[in-house]
Amino acid sequence: MKKLNREHRYSERKDMEFKQFQDTMGIRFQNDSLLKQAFTHSSYVNEHRRKPHEDNERLEFLGDAVLELTVSQFLYKTYPVMSEGELTKLRAAVVCEPSLVTFANELEFGRLILLGKGEEMTGGRMRPALLADVFEAFIGALYLDQGMESVIRFLERAVFPKISAGAFSHVMDFKSQLQEYVQRELKGSPAYRVLEEKGPAHNKEFITEVSLNGTILGTGSGRSKKEAEQFAARMALENMKEQSK
Repeated sequence: MKKLNREHRYSERKDMEFKQFQDTMGIRFQNDSLLKQAFTHSSYVNEHRRKPHEDNERLEFLGDAVLELTVSQFLYKTYPVMSEGELTKLRAAVVCEPSLVTFANELEFGRLILLGKGEEMTGGRMRPALLADVFEAFIGALYLDQGMESVIRFLERAVFPKISAGAFSHVMDFKSQLQEYVQRELKGSPAYRVLEEKGPAHNKEFITEVSLNGTILGTGSGRSKKEAEQFAARMALENMKEQSK
């Protein structure tokens, strides 16, 4: 009897946490069981066989595909001069396990996961692979419950701003993109010039500009000449994108 009461209290507490989560996210699931399933690990299902529970593995499978499509669509629209190879590389960086873990942690997904006792005791709640799976499963659940537009609205809050802010710029070769764009649309070759070097030798900052036929396209700063050139090329691409609208 005590065990049943304990499980009942735990279930009520979790229901309240899921309600608070939806309030915080500004999302209201029509089917609450789908939301709960997204956060249910197989270890929890194995320990609660008297009640019918489904783990999140099928939702994870679906969410993986939905995430690939929505991120691909965002990148395709946002970076019109980026080559297929660059788009593929950037998408891989956005949907890889470490990135998904970062997204899940920022949204505090870990505290909502339903785990078996053994998995809980071995730190499963913070295990990277488990958190990444939960993020994908949540995407799958949201897609089934509300469709693609709701998934995109969620990603516009949780993921896309990070891409736009340059969180994945380490895998983006803006200089190559600019070179390809200029050769295709404008003819000629971009030229880079260091405008200024600041700071001591161990902590230098370089300010660089990129120009085409004497017209300045963009400027950028970085800890190395190479990094500054990348940021200058990125600004140039953004400026040209604005001008073409």
